[in-house]
Amino acid sequence: MYRVCRLLCYNLHMQFDVFTLLPEVFPPYLESSILSRARQRGLIDVRVHNIRDYTHDRHHVTDDTPYGGGGGMVMKPEPVFEAVESILGPAAIPVILLTPQGRVFTQRVAEEFARVEHIALLCGRYEGVDERLVARSVDREVSIGDYVTSGGELPAMVLMDCIVRRLPGSLNDAESASQDSFSA
Repeated sequence: MYRVCRLLCYNLHMQFDVFTLLPEVFPPYLESSILSRARQRGLIDVRVHNIRDYTHDRHHVTDDTPYGGGGGMVMKPEPVFEAVESILGPAAIPVILLTPQGRVFTQRVAEEFARVEHIALLCGRYEGVDERLVARSVDREVSIGDYVTSGGELPAMVLMDCIVRRLPGSLNDAESASQDSFSA
């Protein structure tokens, strides 16, 4: 399931590395509400990485026709490989691909992720990602529901918001998270 990583009861500090083609959409949300408060309290660190920075052509192309054929375009694997490997290195950090065909994200999955110290979120785009990328760099595919968004950025924000609510000290009222509608 994951590469080997240390699991804790619940973290006192968690790091998110987000890999995206649209880094500009994250700051407004990260500077608001619970995520902002958790960042100010030192409970989370969110680092957003622009995959286009890891391209080597002058137009920063990140899409290509699917390997093996098919309609539409997919994210090229090479810039993502380079981004993920240069940022995460050889560390055993779970890489979660946000995709409509992944396992549905639930409160139980949020609680599971809240026990991991460091998670990388890969925001898909176009018609998806090249399958070589999934085979080489992705530990788990996650969907936020049975519908399609334009990319993985909104799902990444949903995951971070739900996970951070589970971290002690992120909410002003410690009892609040345990009383959420889907909490066991």
